[in-house]
Amino acid sequence: MKQIKLGLSAWRMGYHIAAWRHPSVQPDGSMDLSHFKTVAQAAERYRFDLIFMPDELAIRGEDNPEGARSRGSHVAELEPITLLSALAALTQHVGLVSTGSTTYAEPYNIARQFLSLDHLSNGRAGWNVVTSWGKEDALNFGHLATPDYNSRYERASEFVDVVRGLWNSWDADAFLRDKDSGLFFDPQKMHVLDHKGDHFNVRGPLHMARSPQGEPVIFFAGDSEAGRDVAARAADVVFTAKQTLEDAQAFYASVKGRLAANGRTEDELLIMPGLMPIVGRTRAEAEAKYEALQNLIDPLIGLSSLYDRLGDLSGYDLDGPVPEPKDPAFRSRAEVIYKLAQKEGYTIRQLYMALASGRGHRVVIGTAEDVADAMQEWQEGRAADGFNIIPTHLPEALDDFGTLVIPELQRRGLVRTEYAGTSLRDNLGLPKRGL
Repeated sequence: MKQIKLGLSAWRMGYHIAAWRHPSVQPDGSMDLSHFKTVAQAAERYRFDLIFMPDELAIRGEDNPEGARSRGSHVAELEPITLLSALAALTQHVGLVSTGSTTYAEPYNIARQFLSLDHLSNGRAGWNVVTSWGKEDALNFGHLATPDYNSRYERASEFVDVVRGLWNSWDADAFLRDKDSGLFFDPQKMHVLDHKGDHFNVRGPLHMARSPQGEPVIFFAGDSEAGRDVAARAADVVFTAKQTLEDAQAFYASVKGRLAANGRTEDELLIMPGLMPIVGRTRAEAEAKYEALQNLIDPLIGLSSLYDRLGDLSGYDLDGPVPEPKDPAFRSRAEVIYKLAQKEGYTIRQLYMALASGRGHRVVIGTAEDVADAMQEWQEGRAADGFNIIPTHLPEALDDFGTLVIPELQRRGLVRTEYAGTSLRDNLGLPKRGL
């Protein structure tokens, strides 16, 4: 039986919008190595394939409604490569994956950072390729505006090619380090990239030995046609956010269907949708955990999550009906959300509470059997090869999943009981890569 791959998104104190207010959560955890040590070692204890550290390059959004910004926990977090380098010394098996932007970085630096992490962790590093789109990101890097969509993806595609070229600067056996002969490396096994492209001119070689796993694992999260093309050509793992089985199956078929044209097989690319499990020993207990978190959402934070789409609703009764949007910043999204509120009969409070929990990812609330059933259905239905587990709050929600769901998945033979190898590629069942 094909096993489900498991990633853990170890972002800040958890993904729920009110995670930092939960009684079990360390409120300054996003700045504390000991918090992440606890999370990473728990993920390894539960035999996760990897932990994933998202990243943001700016404090995004305006203070709308006024006072909302000071109530959010998104303004203080550690730089992820530095953090994962520290965690490399505190773990032995779990993969270490971070986001790295192709918009406001250079390929040589990204290649160095992730290959360094790969060596420090003995072959457990992965790079999640993203393009940065926020105006706040642009301003932090001295740009007055973000690059247009096509330019961002064209740059990203070439960026990945350059990074992979640099990772292949040396053959695996290039470094002889022969004290008797005095020969440190075989010059025939060094490769100068000398890349000249539309966006980059990079000579190389990278002054670092080849990865223990051939190349660090490349992750991608683009859902557009351009993003799917880049993923099918260059990625090893794709993260995605899908709410329904049908949408997930369509995405799975779309990306996997592009592999053959790139000389690749289906087994060379894994698709891992995000999943937020809220688990109890009974369904009632799971629902109670969910409601407890929902009740911690500050009204100003809830209203700020609706601001760009529905405007300033702070003057309305939170327990009254959702007003029709007037000149919203994002018209299509506003229409979708307003129709949802109309269909479900949501009040303003009910609407922001409904949208806040999963941040666009699928939420499953129930027993271990309920969550395992949901995961198994998607895996067997060719909608997922695994899941990026997105805990509501850390570390408690991770422990709920690890102590309740993992044993159920193991009982079904759907996840490992021991690690398969020493590298991230080994544990994901991916072949070594090299140019």
